[in-house]
Amino acid sequence: MGFFVKRQDFAGDSKRWEAKTALCLASLYAVWGSTFLANKFGLESFPPYMLNAIRFLSGGVILYALMKFKGEKDPTFGEWMKAGIVGLFMVVGGSGGLTVGQQWVASGLAATLIATVPLWTVVFTSFWEGRPSRMEVFGLIIGVLGVAMLNMEKGIRGNPIGVIYILSAAACWGVGSALNRRIKWQSQQTVTAAQMIVGGAILAFISFLLGERMGPLTMKAAWGIFHLVVFGSVAGFSLYVHLLKTTRPAVATSYALVNPIIAAILGATLAGERFSLVALLAMAVILSGVALVFLAKVQRRG
Repeated sequence: MGFFVKRQDFAGDSKRWEAKTALCLASLYAVWGSTFLANKFGLESFPPYMLNAIRFLSGGVILYALMKFKGEKDPTFGEWMKAGIVGLFMVVGGSGGLTVGQQWVASGLAATLIATVPLWTVVFTSFWEGRPSRMEVFGLIIGVLGVAMLNMEKGIRGNPIGVIYILSAAACWGVGSALNRRIKWQSQQTVTAAQMIVGGAILAFISFLLGERMGPLTMKAAWGIFHLVVFGSVAGFSLYVHLLKTTRPAVATSYALVNPIIAAILGATLAGERFSLVALLAMAVILSGVALVFLAKVQRRG
C-alpha cells in the first residue's frame, strides 16, 4: 500500500492524508509484528545471514520490477551508492544483526532491546532536524518500559554477545532511518528496492564467507520465508520508508513498541498462550507511550 501512495495525492486534504497515514501505520504494525514468528519459522531451515539474504534480495527484485512496471525512474549511480550505505545500516546491520543475535538471546530480551529503535532514530535524526519534543521522548521511554514489563514475567535472559548484537542492530537501524529520511531521492520506491538489493547482496556474500548451509526445508520455514519476502520486505519496508518521509521519526518507528503486542496476540492465537494480568497492564503502558508520541505530533502541527 505505502509504495503506491504519494504525498501530493492528498495535497489540500489533510484529513484524507491523516487517514491514509493511520492505515499505513496499522498495516506496518501488523506486518512487522508478525515477522518475529516468520523469522523463527525460517530459521528452522535457513541460517541467519542466508535467511536475510534471500528475504531482501528477493524482496528488492520484486519491488524494483513493480516500480519499473509503474514507470518509476531508475536510481542514478549516486543514488545506488547512497542506497548501498543506507542498506548497509538497515538491512545488514539492522535486520541481519537482529537475526544473528536472536540465536543467543531469549525472545523477551530481544523484543525489549529492539524496542529502543525509536529512541535511536530520534537521537540520530535530531542531528539534522533539531531536538525531539519532551512529550515524544517521554512517550518513547514509557513505551520501552512497557515492553520490559511485557517480557519480565517470561524471564529475560541472554548471552552478552547476543545483547551487543541486538543493541547494535537497533542503533544501526536508527542511523539508516535517519539517513533515509534526510537524503532526497528522485524515486523513493525504486531506491527502497535498491537498498534491499545491495543489502541483500552483502548479506549473501557474508553467508558465503561463513560457509552457511541450508537445512531440510520444512513447511513452517517455507511459510516463514514467503512471509518475510512478500510482507516483511516488499510491503513492510516500503510502508516504513514512506512513513519516514511523511511523518515524524517517533511516529514512523512506533512499530517497535507495538511489535511485542502483536507477537503476544499471535502467540495466544497460534500457540495457545494466555494473557496474564501483568501482560495486559504492560500492553496498556505501551499503548499509552505510543499515544503520547501521536499527541506530540498533533501538538506540533497545531
